[in-house]
Amino acid sequence: MTLSGSTDIEVKRKGRKPKADNYFDVREEVAVRLFLSATTSEEKNKIYNQSLRKPLDKMISSIIRRYKLYRKDMDFIEIHADTHSFLMTKIDKFKPSKEKKAYSYFGTICKNYLMGQIIKDQKETNRKISYEDISYDLENNLRPDLIYYIDGDSIDTDEIISSYINELQKIIIEEGLNENERKLGESLCEIFVNYKSIFISTDNNKFNKNIILLSLREMTNLSTKEIRSCMKKYKRVYFDLIQNMVK
Repeated sequence: MTLSGSTDIEVKRKGRKPKADNYFDVREEVAVRLFLSATTSEEKNKIYNQSLRKPLDKMISSIIRRYKLYRKDMDFIEIHADTHSFLMTKIDKFKPSKEKKAYSYFGTICKNYLMGQIIKDQKETNRKISYEDISYDLENNLRPDLIYYIDGDSIDTDEIISSYINELQKIIIEEGLNENERKLGESLCEIFVNYKSIFISTDNNKFNKNIILLSLREMTNLSTKEIRSCMKKYKRVYFDLIQNMVK
């Protein structure tokens, strides 16, 4: 551009900085598969120390900071070490045959574990009066004619989960599902199989729902809208199951 009484001014566009290499990419995905197929502890330790320790450390650090998953009475190093240790107990459960990314699997495991531990910590902090204390107080202060004891009014949680998993597996095998419904069904099976480490009792139902929705989105690569649409079929199965069990 030429301005009156001045020399040409060269206008330079600001270019984007070169993108840094991903810390968990193809090389690390291959290393995970080599680790899982290794037959000796020495071989596994070598692969882990050379190719997986640093990427996993960086992944866990990123997850803690990005989602602000800090725990009460624990510093960052303690949270990080605890999460890394837990992840290593789950690494053998990753199934390369499902054609999923190890990165997504590890990230989901870490987030679920950290959020679950936070919920557990909050529950312990907020628990002022135990159920037994409340029950004892009610039973000893209510008029006798206002107390009614119900026999067989509850269903065992493990029984419900086990029955529901069986129903899900039947649907996936027998019914003609579309691709999204199949993905969701398989992911629901996996979540319910591991429900004890994910569904931690808490009064914060919204927090629990967010954990499950986040897990389903990462496991299926479906949007929230797609998940809700496909979920209708599985909700009907669940409600029918509960009604039959109550009867």
